[in-house]
Amino acid sequence: MAKPTSNRPQVGPDRVLAEAPYRIGAVTLAVRDLDRLTRFYRDLLGLDIRSEADSAVRLGTGDATLLVLRHSPNARPRQPREAGLFHTAFLLPGRGDLGAWLRHAEEHGVALTGGADHLVSEAVYLDDPEGNGIEIYVDRPASAWQRAPDGTVVMRNERLDRAGLVAAATGPWSEMPAAARVGHIHLQVGDLDAAERFYASLLGFDVMCRYPGALFLGSGGYHHQLAGNVWNSRGAAVRSEGLTGLAEVALLVDGPTLASTRDRLREADVVLDEDGGALVVRDPWSIPVRLVPAT
Repeated sequence: MAKPTSNRPQVGPDRVLAEAPYRIGAVTLAVRDLDRLTRFYRDLLGLDIRSEADSAVRLGTGDATLLVLRHSPNARPRQPREAGLFHTAFLLPGRGDLGAWLRHAEEHGVALTGGADHLVSEAVYLDDPEGNGIEIYVDRPASAWQRAPDGTVVMRNERLDRAGLVAAATGPWSEMPAAARVGHIHLQVGDLDAAERFYASLLGFDVMCRYPGALFLGSGGYHHQLAGNVWNSRGAAVRSEGLTGLAEVALLVDGPTLASTRDRLREADVVLDEDGGALVVRDPWSIPVRLVPAT
C-alpha cells in the first residue's frame, strides 16, 4: 500500500507547518476538575477562553481553538503506563516568547519536569494539575535542522540554554501569542511498529526520526506533528472508556490528502465515522483521531 511522500523543508518552520498536508487542530482532554484546569491553562499558559458550553471549555489564541477541556467528573485517572497523552506541545513564535514564559513560570512557582535542546527546537516541559504533559517550545530555522544519511531529521536531548532564552525575552509574559499553535502531539503507545503502520502507512505521515523507544512523524517536511513512545507504556492494551486525559486529537487535513487517506483506511477495513465532513477513526489504542478538512 503506497503512501504519499513529502517535500523536504526549504523555508522557515512557520511556512512548513502552514503548508503541510496535516496540521494539529484542537486537542481535547477529559478532566475531572474543569474549573481548576481552566484557570491553569488561562492564567499560567495564557490561553484565552473562547467559549464555555455543554460542560466543555474551549481555549485558544487569536481565532484558533487549541485546547478543549471536557468535564468528566467521574472519569478514572489514567495510569502512567497506559496508552494516551505524553504531552501537548505548544509552539511559540520566537525564543523571546519562550524566555518570557520561563520568567513568568519562575515568578509563579511553576515546577518544570524538564527542558532540552533537541537541535531542531528548544523546549521545556511541565504537567497540568491532573498530570497531562505539556511541552512549550520554539523551533530553530528549518535550514539549521541536521539530516542523517537516510534523510531523516537528527534530534537529540542536549542541555537547554535556559539563561540564553531568558535573556532573549523582550518583555513580560502577558498571554499566549496570537501566532502560537499546537505544533505537535506526543503519545504514549503500546508498540512502535503498530503506531507506524497506523500513522505512517494509513494516515500518510513520514517517518522523520527514529529514536530509542520513540518514533517521530511529520507532514510536509516538518520535524514532527505526531510522535509516539513506549518509554512507560510498552505493551499497553487498548484504552478503556471513561479515562481522564486525551479524549481526541483533531488533525486539519488538506482536501487531496483527506481523500487519499479515506481510500487507504477503507481499503484496510478500518472503521470510519463520518461527522459533518470530518472522518473519525481510532488508532490501535482506541485514541480517537478526527480528520477535519482544512479551510
